[in-house]
Amino acid sequence: MTTLYEKIGGAPAVDAAVEKFYDKVLVDERIKHFFVNTDMAKQRQHQKTFLTYAFGGQPGYNGRGMREAHKPLVEKLGLTDVHFDAVVENLATTLTELGVGPDLIGEVAGIAESIRDDVLCR
Repeated sequence: MTTLYEKIGGAPAVDAAVEKFYDKVLVDERIKHFFVNTDMAKQRQHQKTFLTYAFGGQPGYNGRGMREAHKPLVEKLGLTDVHFDAVVENLATTLTELGVGPDLIGEVAGIAESIRDDVLCR
C-alpha cells in the first residue's frame, strides 16, 4: 500500500513543504508570535520528522507528545482553535503551491484534525 508520504513525493516533498510552510507561518500575524523565541532550524527539523511519521514514512516517532509540546503555548500564549486553523490553512496553501492535489491535502487536513484536541490540550 502506498503511503501518503510516498504519494506526496517523500523526503524531498516534505522538506520543501516544511521550509515553505514556516516561511508563511513566520509572517502570519495570527500565529508568528508563537515562534518568537524558537530555534527555527531545530523546529523545522522536528516538523520534518513528525510529518514523515504522520504521513506514513517511518514507523515510529520519538519526539514529545502533542500535549506536552504544546502545553506552554496553550497556557502561556493562549493557543486556540483560531491559531490551529491558521496553521492548517498555511499548510494547505503550501501544499497547493507545491502541486499537491486536493485529495491528498484532504488527507493531510484529516491528520491535522485528528491531533487538534491533543495540540490544544483538551
